[in-house]
Parts: sequence; C-alpha cells; structure tokens
Amino acid sequence: MAHLNFTDFYRVPDLKFDVQKMRSDLDSILKKKGFTSPQGITNFGAIPLNQIPNDENSIKGNNIRGIYWTIPDEKGKEVVRDIPIDESKYTKIVPEFENTYFKEVYETLNKKFKLGRVRLLLKEPRSTLSWHKDPEPRLHIPIITNLGCSMVIENVAKHLPADGYVTITNNTKYHNFFNGGEQSRIHLVACVLENPFK
Repeated sequence: MAHLNFTDFYRVPDLKFDVQKMRSDLDSILKKKGFTSPQGITNFGAIPLNQIPNDENSIKGNNIRGIYWTIPDEKGKEVVRDIPIDESKYTKIVPEFENTYFKEVYETLNKKFKLGRVRLLLKEPRSTLSWHKDPEPRLHIPIITNLGCSMVIENVAKHLPADGYVTITNNTKYHNFFNGGEQSRIHLVACVLENPFK
C-alpha cells in the first residue's frame, strides 16, 4: 500500500507546548466563563483568546464564527454564510487569559506566524461541523480529544492527538471536523493569515 502524504496537514517542526498546563488553565477559565455559540448553531462553542483592541463586540455574536462557504444540498451550488471579518485587527489578548499559560502560547505563536483570531473551540460529543471552506488556513493545538475525533480535508481524514504539537490545516479546501467520541473535543485554533499551502 502506498504511503499517504498528508499535504494539507502540516505539522510544525520544533514547536511543542505543555498540554497539561493548558488543561489546568482551561479549567480555571471555564469556572469564569463558558463556551458560547453564534445564534442557531448547535454542538459548537468558542472562547476567544484575542480581540480587536477596545472593541468588545469583536468577540461576540457572529464574530465568534465568521465567513465561510458551503454546499448545503445535492444541487451542488456553493453559498456563502455569515459575515466577513478583518482578522488582522485581532491583536489584543482577552483579559481573562492575561495570567495564564495561554498567554505564553499566544505570544510564542504570534512571533512565528501572522495570526488573526485565536479561539478555544469546542466540538460536542457525537457531532460534526458542516462541509465547508474558510478564507484562510487554521492552526490547531488539540487540548482535549479522543480517538473518535478526526478532521477531514476533501477525502483525507486525520486524527490530531493532544500531544502539544502544532498542526496547520488547509481550511481553504472543503473540510469538516467530527467528534465521534463521548467527550467534548477542545482545540486551540488560530487563523493563519499567510497561507503556507499556496
């Protein structure tokens, strides 16, 4: 059998974080605030790590999700959903994360990559995202996951383990994420504004 080359899943070399520290600080954050979802969205939640300076609305409502494209039915016609977001304006860490390990993670990533929004994303058990594509690639650091969790880009599925490593995924192609396990999946996910897949 030929070796599969996961070209749309780029594991960043020489970059690793402490997942146990992230889990510990996640517990502290969740005591102060919970995951929120855009109106009408189920099985998905987000906690923003950064925001537009002096703009509380930048981390509320549909700014949690942002624009994407999808093919909703068998007719195959692509449609656009939600609102465009100027990712480059998200430059300030949200105050709740100031004295946490997440600030160190955020600052380290920010030195290596040109980032937009950075969020903790929740995928509830036995649920999936829509088949969609985004304007830019995404950087993933799994914090809590299980073997039933995989990301699918076009026809390739890959499980991203919670081992502290960073993977950049080509979200500009059609993809989804499913959690087939019985615990919530939580990743740190950042929008990457310079596309390494082009």
